[in-house]
Amino acid sequence: MLSAVKTLPCFSSPFLGNNSYKGSLSWGSQSDFPKPAMLPKIKATVLNTVAEPLATAPAQTRATTPAQTRVDILAESLPFIQKFRGKIIVIKYGGAAMKSSLLQESVINDLVLLSVVGLRPVLVHGGGPEINRWLNRLGIEAVFHDGLRVTDASTMEIVKMVLVGKVNKDLVSLINKADATAVGLSGLDGHLFTARPKPNAAQLGFVGDVSKVDPAILRPLLDNNHIPVIASVAADETGQSYNINADTVAGEVAAALGAEKLILLTDVPGILANRDDPASLVKEVDIKGVKKMVEEGKIGGGMIPKVNCCVRSIAQGVRTASIIDGRVPHSLLLEILTDEGAGTMITG
Repeated sequence: MLSAVKTLPCFSSPFLGNNSYKGSLSWGSQSDFPKPAMLPKIKATVLNTVAEPLATAPAQTRATTPAQTRVDILAESLPFIQKFRGKIIVIKYGGAAMKSSLLQESVINDLVLLSVVGLRPVLVHGGGPEINRWLNRLGIEAVFHDGLRVTDASTMEIVKMVLVGKVNKDLVSLINKADATAVGLSGLDGHLFTARPKPNAAQLGFVGDVSKVDPAILRPLLDNNHIPVIASVAADETGQSYNINADTVAGEVAAALGAEKLILLTDVPGILANRDDPASLVKEVDIKGVKKMVEEGKIGGGMIPKVNCCVRSIAQGVRTASIIDGRVPHSLLLEILTDEGAGTMITG
């Protein structure tokens, strides 16, 4: 299985963490365990080859990583692959990782790599910046209320065209180009998820919540190693389409699938103990701790709905939920295949 990683198109970065993961791990054999003398070298390699924006490095530089080092690093990843092999990971994709072509390539490569080594990723996406561009082209003003897009009938038509017809298909095309098989969907397809209007519909228009999820259409796709790519648009029982927050959709889909992990890609490092200090990142916290931070005002603003989404998904059976920094290249690999992670992990 690891040989497949070496031949993955467009992916040239080794990855790993040290071997003390959050949770129990098992080594494949004694020979897989790294020699103590190798650990400083391995750690330095990780910092140089994963945490740095590899896509901007010259090809000849990336190609000069010693073969033995690459093999050592891949061997180190074995326990993480064993832990998550066959498990469903739901990833919400948006923010800076969607706006930057380099970060987008990083996310696609990470996603395909995870699929190749046996994980079962599901990608849920929004597309706010692309929606704004098309509204501007058509002379329609973008209006927001309490951080949510006000969506009248004409705006809803644009939202559906952009998210389902353009952003979704562009992502599917990129994944397929990387030699994986992606299938584009929205809540409208196969009754995947059904919408209901938000309580303040008078102010927001066609902005909805998820009323129910039917994951039946996803299971055969995952069983056949396909990658579902889901746009956050759905219809209510009458057929009226709604724009739904992609974090909310990801959380509800993760719960319905019984996912091992929910990951939200954001434009912040994660949950901060001090909102004004990026260095105060909270690496791991349980639901009780998160609620306390909200009560104390340490979590506020746009982070509250993300945290609520994570808490709700865990309450419905998702094992862990992570809010990670999508601005970091290969943040998905850092979160899943290293013990350092790339943000904050919330547990039950």
